[in-house]
Amino acid sequence: MAVNRAWATMLDSVAPVFFSFFSLLFLVTTETAGVSSSVYNSSGFFSLKYRFSDQERSLNVLKAHDTQRQLQILAGVDLPLGGIGRPDTVGLYYARIGIGTPSKDYYVQVDTGSDLMWVNCIQCRECPRRSSLGIDLTFYDVEDSNSGKLVPCDNQFCLEINEGPLSGCTTNMSCPYLEIYGDGSSTAGYFVQDIVQYARVSGDLQTTTANGSVIFGCGARQSGDLGSSSGAALDGILGFGKANSSIISQLASSGSVKKMFAHCLDGTNGGGIFAIGHVVQPKVNTTPLIVNQPHYSVNMTAVQVGIEFLNLSRDVFEGDRRGTILDSGTTLAYLPEIIYDTLISKIISWQPELKVFTVHDDYTCFQYSQSLDNGFPNITLHFENSLTLKVYPHDYLFSYEGLWCVGWQNSGLQPSDRRNLTLLGDLVLSNKLVVYDLENQVIGWTEYNCSSSIKLQDDHSGTVHLVGSHYISSGCSRLNPVWLFALILLSMLVLTLEL
Repeated sequence: MAVNRAWATMLDSVAPVFFSFFSLLFLVTTETAGVSSSVYNSSGFFSLKYRFSDQERSLNVLKAHDTQRQLQILAGVDLPLGGIGRPDTVGLYYARIGIGTPSKDYYVQVDTGSDLMWVNCIQCRECPRRSSLGIDLTFYDVEDSNSGKLVPCDNQFCLEINEGPLSGCTTNMSCPYLEIYGDGSSTAGYFVQDIVQYARVSGDLQTTTANGSVIFGCGARQSGDLGSSSGAALDGILGFGKANSSIISQLASSGSVKKMFAHCLDGTNGGGIFAIGHVVQPKVNTTPLIVNQPHYSVNMTAVQVGIEFLNLSRDVFEGDRRGTILDSGTTLAYLPEIIYDTLISKIISWQPELKVFTVHDDYTCFQYSQSLDNGFPNITLHFENSLTLKVYPHDYLFSYEGLWCVGWQNSGLQPSDRRNLTLLGDLVLSNKLVVYDLENQVIGWTEYNCSSSIKLQDDHSGTVHLVGSHYISSGCSRLNPVWLFALILLSMLVLTLEL
């Protein structure tokens, strides 16, 4: 098969026009549809690796990352998963997937806040050639895969993702894509379809290799942090978002998996669990997902400090009806100004003798030499259906240059497009099993030891199997087939797309 080189040439010659004119056309706004297949015969799990674990701690870097992350979320151009979740480090979990026939390994970011999967393409000249992570970067070439094929402009996927026929894109041309990040980074190329391999749960702590056909982007042009200047580079991004174009939706629509997955981010040891399937143990209580929202958003109803509830009206939580966004690709936790001010005052009131500092204009810090958990209150967030999320002092307080700093942030100080956003990142999501049930449009969580194991049920056979935590070592050789679809969970320096 011959690759349609016209698009790659066009991207080089008319890039400025392409980026401005098509930026609105290529955004995905399709709604998540229910899955009607009655047969689900596989569950999968993914090994995690912590990125940037030894990078110098910087509060400026943390805030810069979260600022970019929020721009990406609100720009609608794309999401996480998770990492160590410490607000005093910059990090990312990543994994490897197998693509093509014969299969080749790719290191990608797994993102619950974005939908599109893409990897760097052989035609790309602006893509990074080396990575500081000690991994070999791989460029996808559809001509090298016996199972790979181009996705033409009249393909249903192309029509849906562009909400109809794309002007200038004829039947004999491959369907192009363009995604622009809020920080100015972008990726552009064309869609291809190929086999993706993953590890299907076949017994307690055992897997066999399974595969599914997936449509994804072949990145022919990258810019910004996705380009050659990115030192800790990866091969691409794997979207686990809500739209029909995400990998979870594509696999579910084919009956390969059920539209349910879970992650447990080990904030102590690194690594953790990311599994597709029906989690039956531990049991989790759930809260409804807000409909017609592009992200995993839920309704918060109250904030409790110790045993005392903050005196807040319901309007504070409803805000602009976006609800509370859960995003493990964000490091900290952001609250509307009225919640933030009241919360910080209550926390500090537990130690009235503290001398409080403001560091880098945003962080409330102080000196304290005793036990954090004995000296400060637990923060309990309440959600619909009586679901609660408890955040301990050792979670929301972190050390920095001899001080303890508060990880809660004031979103009321953000620019107008992000003002008073409620967004919960790794600060509150690590060391918890978080379950995403898109079949029933709910999400839930429970405190859990993420270095242990969970139980998944095969809804077709009824069998239940253990799935354990994993950690991919640095600089390792090519994967054993069972690990070919070990996905990345991202945590802090994640640059993700939102469709």
